[in-house]
Amino acid sequence: MKKIELLAPVGDFECLKASIQNGADAIYLGTSSFSARAGEKNFNLDSLEEVINYAKLRNVSVHLALNTLIKNSEFAEALTIAKFAYEAGVDAIIVQDYGLCSFLLEHLPDLPIHASTQMSIHNLEGVKELESLGFSRVVLARELSINEIEFISNNTNIELETFIHGALCMSYSGQCLMSSMIGARSGNRGRCAQSCRLPYELIDKNNNCLDKGYLLSPKDLCGLDFIPNLIDIGVTSLKIEGRLKSPEYVAIVTSIYRKYIDLAYSNSKYEVDENDIKKLMQVFNRGGFSNGHLSADANTELVFKDKPNNMGIYIGNVSKYNATKGYITLNLNDKIALR
Repeated sequence: MKKIELLAPVGDFECLKASIQNGADAIYLGTSSFSARAGEKNFNLDSLEEVINYAKLRNVSVHLALNTLIKNSEFAEALTIAKFAYEAGVDAIIVQDYGLCSFLLEHLPDLPIHASTQMSIHNLEGVKELESLGFSRVVLARELSINEIEFISNNTNIELETFIHGALCMSYSGQCLMSSMIGARSGNRGRCAQSCRLPYELIDKNNNCLDKGYLLSPKDLCGLDFIPNLIDIGVTSLKIEGRLKSPEYVAIVTSIYRKYIDLAYSNSKYEVDENDIKKLMQVFNRGGFSNGHLSADANTELVFKDKPNNMGIYIGNVSKYNATKGYITLNLNDKIALR
């Protein structure tokens, strides 16, 4: 039986090396156009060919994200990128726009096309429709529980990819219009303004404030506990979110998920070490982690309202402050080290 794939995010060449050196089976990345993670990070066509060659020499697959909605005037450019990647040897293209999907399936029939999570495929009917059209893989919506994923897996032959670690959206995958309505920046065009990470107030009909803070900001997903189950139900690939994250983030998260995937296939007892959770939290966390929507039980810990970005970890208390010299005395609860 083929092992489940560990799919790591790559935003630049340093992240590429970090992912491969720490055990990724496959990587996914975007170009400077038509990527759902538009920004300074991403690759031009010349560097894309270099990335594909670098990965293939190390037996690592490359998935290219062309997963934004495409305007009519942009179609030719999107096809140029897809054709270039195809000729350079890319292993798959991740697509949201149905028009682009249809064209690629017809004209590049031997190129695997993956349905982006931006397509919001959240039930068996959607998966079977894409399977009938010729897609080779569906990146399932992040809102599915493991029971729903198992039902889909048992009733279809298409490859299934699920997110296992990283940022969650408040909305259904691919269906958020908050950014475009509030900030005129569409997530489906790769320019989400992170509206869910802003502070809000919850008020009643009499304008009384019931709560305030970052009320729509979800904690990041950590799915280590679910790896054995996802393997057992036949999921093809476990995806780490984070194409805008640092090489350090990519290295640590990839190495830890590599460790636990290998552990799940061994004869050893599967148990998650709290020290590994601490490493994950140290590299990035928003008030800790949650299991997202993977559990069949309602997630009452989905949101952390106090802070929308990286918290680091708690290491101790300041017990004294010298205002003259600017010195502090810190009582440590954990070890620290200079790097």
